[in-house]
Amino acid sequence: MSDSDPKEIQNWSGPIDDLADEERRFLVDSMSVETRPRVAIGEALRNHWFEIWYQPKIDLKRKCLAGAEALARIRHPKLGVLLPGSFLPDVDEDSVCELAQHALVATLCDWTMFEEAGFNLHLAINVPVGVLLKLPIPKLVAEYRPKSARWPGLIVEVTEDQIVRDIALAQKIAKQLQVSGIKIAIDDFGAGYSSLSSLRELPFAELKVDCSFVTGCSTEATNAAICQTAIDLAHRFGSAAVAEGVETQADLQALMVMGCDFGQGVLIAPPMPKERFLSLLRQRMNKPRAASPQQAMQPGGKPVGRVA
Repeated sequence: MSDSDPKEIQNWSGPIDDLADEERRFLVDSMSVETRPRVAIGEALRNHWFEIWYQPKIDLKRKCLAGAEALARIRHPKLGVLLPGSFLPDVDEDSVCELAQHALVATLCDWTMFEEAGFNLHLAINVPVGVLLKLPIPKLVAEYRPKSARWPGLIVEVTEDQIVRDIALAQKIAKQLQVSGIKIAIDDFGAGYSSLSSLRELPFAELKVDCSFVTGCSTEATNAAICQTAIDLAHRFGSAAVAEGVETQADLQALMVMGCDFGQGVLIAPPMPKERFLSLLRQRMNKPRAASPQQAMQPGGKPVGRVA
C-alpha cells in the first residue's frame, strides 16, 4: 500500500450507524448552527455534567492511531449532549479556568485508563493562553500526572491569534510547561495571519492547519498552497503538521501527498465519549489481521495497541 492510499484511514471509527442514538444526534447537531440554550459552566461542574470526549488523531504515514484530542461536552439531564457553543461564548475567565483545570486533570487520569487497556496515546487539550498564566499547571501535573514511565507527556493546543499577541510571553510559558512534560501545539494556524518569522522564537511540537484551509485543499489552489506551506514550515521547524477538519477522501488524499503528518476530522472519526473511544480501540486491537511493526509503534518508538 502506498503512502498516498487513504483507504486504511477513512472511516477509522467505523460506520456512524454503530453509534448510539444520542451520539448520532450529536453528530448531526455538530454540523449545524448551535441553537441550544446556554448552560453555566459552574452549574455543569457542580452537577457533574461535564464529560471529556476524544477525537482520534491518525498518523497519515503509518496508517495508525497517534493520539486523540480531548474536547469538553456537557451531558444535560434534559437537553442532552451540548457543544461548547452552549457554555463557552461570553463566559468569564474564572469559569474558563475552572473548566480548564477540570479538563486537564480528567485527561491526565484518562491516560492511565487507556494505558491499563494497552494503549500509549498522545493526548491533547485546548487551553487559552490567559488560563495557562492563571492555573498552577506544574503543581497540577505533578499531582495528577501518570506514574508510568511510558507517559509521553501532554499536548496543550493554543490558537495562533493568542500566541502572536505576545510572542515573548508565549515563549516563556512554553519553556515553563516543557519542564512538566507539556508541549505546545499551535492551533488554527493560518487563521490569524501571523508573521512566520515570529514562530522561530516559540518551541512548539505541532502546527495544526486551520480547517478552513484543509477543506477543499484537493480542488482549490489557494487552500492547497496554504496547506503545503504550513506543512513545509512545520517540518522546517522540526515539528509535526496536523490537518484539522478532514471531511472528504479527496482532501485526505491531497494532504497525504503533501506530506502531512497527522489528520483528524469527521471523515476519519468524530469526537466520541471516552467509553466508546476505549471500546473502539479494543475492537480494532482484536481484529484478526496482523499489524506491521510500524503500525504497532508510535512516532516516539513506544508500543501501542494494534489500532490501525
